[in-house]
Amino acid sequence: MSRVDRVPRWAWRLFRLPPQLIYRLGFGKIYGRMVLLLSTRGRRTGKLRTTPLQYERIDEDYYVAAARGMKTDWLRNIQSDPKVVVRVGEGQFHAMAEIIQDQEMIADFLALRLAKHPRFVGTIMRMDGYPSNPDRDDLITYANNRVMVILHPVQS
Repeated sequence: MSRVDRVPRWAWRLFRLPPQLIYRLGFGKIYGRMVLLLSTRGRRTGKLRTTPLQYERIDEDYYVAAARGMKTDWLRNIQSDPKVVVRVGEGQFHAMAEIIQDQEMIADFLALRLAKHPRFVGTIMRMDGYPSNPDRDDLITYANNRVMVILHPVQS
């Protein structure tokens, strides 16, 4: 069990509040360089649920990772309804979410994140017992039981 899995569910919900407030205060242009707001439809309630997530933009798509894997509420909502709304910076768009569990693809994504943000991603890897500068085998092992989502923008 990784350290991320040990964080209580209520704590994850608290983490969502500051980014949403920052966006509401009009600082999305600055904060949106690192964090997007993903709105999913609740699988039981049908209400919109908004979650801040770090992302990487690759071509026209946005890639996000689920720190808690398939246990993540927003990911389970996507399984129920892949139509989402994404807010990045000052823009907002509709997207179709594609869940990816392929270890090779996730390892490629991790390598990209590590190249762009070596200290941040290296610290996360170290917290989970991996070297901060992992090799390909470490990334593939780390990708096991991890999930990422590709957000494909659609015309609304």
